[in-house]
This record gives sequence, C-alpha cells and structure tokens, in this order.
Amino acid sequence: MKKLLLLSVCLISFYITSGQSDKDQITETLLHYIEGTANGAPERIKKAFHKDLNLYSISNDTLSIRSGKKYISYFKEGKKRERVGKIVSIDVVNDAAIAKVEIDVPTRKRLYTDYMMLLKVKGTWKIIHKSYTHINY
Repeated sequence: MKKLLLLSVCLISFYITSGQSDKDQITETLLHYIEGTANGAPERIKKAFHKDLNLYSISNDTLSIRSGKKYISYFKEGKKRERVGKIVSIDVVNDAAIAKVEIDVPTRKRLYTDYMMLLKVKGTWKIIHKSYTHINY
C-alpha cells in the first residue's frame, strides 16, 4: 500500500511539473526563495536550495562564503520580514539556468541583487549557487 501511495504521489508530481515549461518551474523555485525569506517559511527556502548550496559575497574587500543551511537558519517559521523581491531575468539552456533577483529591504534602505545559478536535479530545478551584493539608497 505504501508503495502504491508513493507511486501515485510521484506520478501526480510528474504530471504537474510536466505541464510546466522549464522557465515556469524555475520561476516557481525562485518564488519559493523570495516568498520563503519574506514570510518566514524556512521549508520553502529549503525547497528552492540544493542541499550543498553556498552563498558568496564580498565583505571588506574579502570573499565571504556562507552555507545555505546557515542562511536558512536565520529565518524562523512565521516571522515575516520587510523584503520585497522580484525576478529580473531568467536565462535557461537545457538543464542549466541563471537568474537575477532583486530584494528590496525598505526598512534598511537597501537593495540586494542576487545572481542565482540553477540546475535541474532529478527533474527538479534547484538553486545551487547564490552570489549577491547590495546598494544602500
């Protein structure tokens, strides 16, 4: 019975994603990240990130590297943050993609620009790399 249930779930999942274009699936993945970080939904962020993802930025002219797991730990279930995200662009070829996302944090007067690399892993788009920077306004 468990095998039948698992098979049914897999087929339903395949059916749902097979009707979507790669760009639609990437958009969905990016929205998990954007909405998960804004709404305090760490499970959504986990859904977007590959388990081995690292985040890269420059701090005081030095490369700063943070694990995705550490980043996700900053977001607590149900604790919303003042973040407004938008997808600026998506470029996809076969099973690889790059996306540009902007996150506005008006309370800090800061605009983040995220460059995300994504790969289609076992039929699911995952963010495998995030490089980011910010400007103050």
